[in-house]
Amino acid sequence: MQILAMLWNKKGKKMAKIKLAVIGYGNIGRGVLEAIKKNSDMELACILSRSPDRVRAEIGESYPIYASDDFEKLQGADVAILCGGSKSDLPEQGPVYAQYIHTLDSYDNHSEAYAYYKTMDEAAKKTEHLSCISIGWDPGTFSVQRVLGNAFIPGAKTYGFYGTSEKGGLSMGHSDALRRIAGVLDARQYTHAISESIEKVRRGENPSLKPGDMHWRECFVVAKEGADTAKIEEAIKTMPGYFAGYKTLVHFVSKEELETKHQGFPHDGLVIGAGTTGSGNSARIEYTNIWGSNSEATASILVAHARAVYRLAKEGKTGAITALDIAPAYLSPQSREDLIKNFL
Repeated sequence: MQILAMLWNKKGKKMAKIKLAVIGYGNIGRGVLEAIKKNSDMELACILSRSPDRVRAEIGESYPIYASDDFEKLQGADVAILCGGSKSDLPEQGPVYAQYIHTLDSYDNHSEAYAYYKTMDEAAKKTEHLSCISIGWDPGTFSVQRVLGNAFIPGAKTYGFYGTSEKGGLSMGHSDALRRIAGVLDARQYTHAISESIEKVRRGENPSLKPGDMHWRECFVVAKEGADTAKIEEAIKTMPGYFAGYKTLVHFVSKEELETKHQGFPHDGLVIGAGTTGSGNSARIEYTNIWGSNSEATASILVAHARAVYRLAKEGKTGAITALDIAPAYLSPQSREDLIKNFL
């Protein structure tokens, strides 16, 4: 396996850093900027935003900030991280930016992920670019764990559960989807795992669970003045790919309550696979993530995968890929030799 872009080559000569463009500056974009600072083999090339003046007001003039359609500014970057939401931003932006640069994103609508993959694969191949889609912890690292659990315990189903704490976990994608509804000023959505279903999986029952059997949704919504709250609630509960098919509670709250009681972006989740090996010996695999900040966790995973996109593109890979296609060594700043010495 070829590992590229280390800070120093074998002769001790300093090598160029990977230059990243950040497309969109919301919670994910902020997290990406912080993650870049923690990765010494990377640097920010530019930020592109639909609201460049807002971004400049927030972070100052020390960063190169341009309009989102200023595609020429991408020439100084190696990889662009698309930080928009899955509901509307990424389906529109992804195929456009793939024409100009290698990209990666955190598209998280599971039910539409394959269709999005096909669209991005076609767009990226047209200009011989590489686009890595659906990167985060789910989809992303949890996707990898589902595959491993299914492979290591033949016949076992692997399940992902989110929001296992009492408060649940705050979903950025679902919160963004709420804010897209007419009449909504701001909103937060918490996912709650159904504990009875988790225990069925741990017992090795391999139950047939629909999404609504595994989780329920809780929404805290600030409605615009004069908005029809009944209409908003109906739009939420019938939204395909997000809330339809789930038990969903909708609470209408003031902006002050939302900002004081629902600060931060905590989330957690686990992947479970259980069954038997050999002549019937029980086997179970669990993989758990607990994040103080969902947005920063997603951003950190995106930045590590940007390293992989850069390396794979240097090797001539084009089209769309996912976390399932990337060997772990491509994600690490360490050399292959050091990985074998330190982690094997």
